[in-house]
Amino acid sequence: MPEYTLNMLPPSVNNLSVRIFMRAAGLDFEEVNVWGQTTSPEYLKKYPAHLTPMIENPELPRGYLGESCAIMAYLCNKHGLDRFYPTDPGRRAMVDNAMFYVIGWLYPLLARATYPTLGFPQYPGETATSDASDELKAQAQRDAEAALADPIEVFHSFFQDGHKFIGGDHPSIADIRLAATFEFLRSIDYQFPDWAEQFMSDIENELGDAYSEPAADVRGFISQLKAPA
Repeated sequence: MPEYTLNMLPPSVNNLSVRIFMRAAGLDFEEVNVWGQTTSPEYLKKYPAHLTPMIENPELPRGYLGESCAIMAYLCNKHGLDRFYPTDPGRRAMVDNAMFYVIGWLYPLLARATYPTLGFPQYPGETATSDASDELKAQAQRDAEAALADPIEVFHSFFQDGHKFIGGDHPSIADIRLAATFEFLRSIDYQFPDWAEQFMSDIENELGDAYSEPAADVRGFISQLKAPA
C-alpha cells in the first residue's frame, strides 16, 4: 500500500504543484481523482474544507492535510528533502516568502484573469459573482490580466535575483508552485516576458517527466477549451 494518498483534480494548477513535487521527490504515493466528490459526506468527514489537493497519511495529526504549499513543506520536512526546501533559515524564508506571494497576491489576480475562460466558479464577493453587467465583468477580467505584470516581475527581480531558480541552481517548492501557476495563463494566451518562458522551460527540463506527465492534464484541458467548437 502506498505511503500517501493524494486526492486531486487533474485540470487544477493548485493540484499540479503537488503532483509534480511528489513525483520529482520520488515519494511513494497513489493519486485519486476526486472530481465531483469533494462535497460528498465521505470527503467532508476527512477534510471539511472540501478542497484539493489533500493528502492522507496516518502519521498526520488528523490523518489528512490540505493546501499545496503546506503539503510540500511537510513532505520536505518529513523526508529531509533539503534540495527542494533549504534548511538555512534565510534561504528557507525566501522560499516561504515566494510561496506566500504566489498564493496571497499572484494567484488571486490570475484566478480573476483566467477563471472566466476556464469555466471555473469564482469566489463570493468578486465582480464575476455579482449582479454587475457582462461589460463590467469583462472589464474586471481585463484589469486583473493587466495587473499580473508587476507581481510576475517580482519573482524575476527579487526572488530569483540573477539565479536560475528561486531555489538557486535547483528548483525549490516555490519554483514548482510558481511554474504550475503559470500554466493557467496559457488559457488566455498571456504574453510572458522572455525570462518567464525560459524559467518554465528550465524547470520542465530539470524535472523531466515528473513535470511533463501531470502538466499534460492541465495542458490538455486548456487545449480542449481553446479548440474550435
